[in-house]
Amino acid sequence: MTGAKAAQTKVVAGILERDAKILICRRTKDQPHPLKWEFPGGKIEPGETPEAALARELREELGIEAVVGPEEARYEFAYPGKPPILLIFVSVKEWRGEIENRIFETIAWEPPQVLPSYDFLEGDLPFLARWNPSGRR
Repeated sequence: MTGAKAAQTKVVAGILERDAKILICRRTKDQPHPLKWEFPGGKIEPGETPEAALARELREELGIEAVVGPEEARYEFAYPGKPPILLIFVSVKEWRGEIENRIFETIAWEPPQVLPSYDFLEGDLPFLARWNPSGRR
């Protein structure tokens, strides 16, 4: 071992909002954390900004060209037995193109107040617990 520390995995999630509803996506049974709900997004590649990574992920996953908005939250989260990851949540209120489900089991538009009733990834739960979409206007 050289003692060099591996770079922390950084993940960006898009909070897509339309008509007072939020887009949520359900993983397939073949993905890690099968059938859990999440916000669209993914890993930030080396040299990529969170905004560029989110735009790329939304293009790949949903076929849209997003106008990436402000950051809503960021924090570290560790799944059991794994090193901590940095989760970054970013607002997206505008995009070009029609959303199409390219990789998920299903997608849904839901009002923010019902999101806690879904079986979300554990890493998203702290965000859901403290996010207040109506309080930021």
